[in-house]
Amino acid sequence: MPLLHLSLPSHRLLVGGRGRLFFPSSPRRICLSVRAAGDAAVSVAEGAYGLPFRPEGAAHHRELSAAVAVVERACRLCVDVKRSLFSRRSSILEKNDQSPVTVADFGVQALISLELQRLFPSIPLVAEEDSASLRSSKADDNSSDILVESIFSAVVDKVSNNGSHLTQDDVLRAIDRGGKDAVSFDSNPATYWVGLALVVNGKVTVGVMGCPNWTNDDIVNKKDDSVAACNGRGILMVSHIGCGTWSRRLSADIGQFNTAQDIWKRCFVDTCSIAHMAHYCIPDSQTWDMIPLSATYDSTTDATDPRNENEILLLSVFCGSLCKYLTIASGRASVFVLQALPTTQIKSWDHAVGVICVQEAGGQTSDWSGEPLDLAADLTSRRIIYPRGGVLVTNGALHDKLVEMISASYK
Repeated sequence: MPLLHLSLPSHRLLVGGRGRLFFPSSPRRICLSVRAAGDAAVSVAEGAYGLPFRPEGAAHHRELSAAVAVVERACRLCVDVKRSLFSRRSSILEKNDQSPVTVADFGVQALISLELQRLFPSIPLVAEEDSASLRSSKADDNSSDILVESIFSAVVDKVSNNGSHLTQDDVLRAIDRGGKDAVSFDSNPATYWVGLALVVNGKVTVGVMGCPNWTNDDIVNKKDDSVAACNGRGILMVSHIGCGTWSRRLSADIGQFNTAQDIWKRCFVDTCSIAHMAHYCIPDSQTWDMIPLSATYDSTTDATDPRNENEILLLSVFCGSLCKYLTIASGRASVFVLQALPTTQIKSWDHAVGVICVQEAGGQTSDWSGEPLDLAADLTSRRIIYPRGGVLVTNGALHDKLVEMISASYK
């Protein structure tokens, strides 16, 4: 999702891939106040989803609290849907770009759209999916009726107030609020949600990532996508500008935080300052020889191999870009480097929340020239970013050195 990043078999979501939203309203006139019902709902969310820092000094504490609540529900939706994927082939719909879109992809977007619109109706939220493929397939293929029904059932089960008055059309419209034509920005600084971060006047202020399949064993040279492997897994990472980055395990039940595993832990990047001793990760679809640093360093994926100063350790971190950001922010890797390719657009929802989580954990993100990522480069929709050369995410201590090395090799 990256609204959140939620990993499922062979594809990604969110907090984390799919489920990126935004709402149709004027981005030039943002009002953070909500109606009385919204205020009450946010208060409930704050009580159930307590943050690890006080509201004082955290200007967007209320928004972050609400975002944590909906991401927790979205993670639970993904876990439930994953179980059904093994037995329901109709849960997968192939898009034009051949990436698989599932009940979870659409369901996460609809759920977050519904919840955040109810609480913060004036704040747009930039997302990926729309319901066009569902509606067109539904007209031609009976199996799509089953898919729409599955999405509806997944959302109704997780939405606040049990979704007693929701219809299938309500869910499809909620998905469409995140579509590319839902709202148009201009060149002025704007406030909106994206993937799931809150951008205020062009600056990322809060972020939430949820990965229900995350474990301490995720950085390995194998994948285990079985349902059984999901038990006891999952992580929630939150960040607020000036308040740090924090994480805790996902709870077994929504809203139930009463065991040691639910305690928030402060996240910090690692302290490695020697480039060849750092742990690196790259996109699943790219290889080390595509990265300019390969002109200086060979790579190995075997941590037991003895390495010299001309070889680095390349970690296998599966799923999308947000899992790599999470890995850097939690101190489990030092560097994530991605090359911008002419055939692939770099989407804002795959990076925005990662930027603040790494930043507040002590790290740094830039393009290959050392410039910050410009989330407003796509003036009208805020959907695409255009980093020069690619994206570099580090623990901060290595950043300037690696920018210098990349610049020397990249033309």
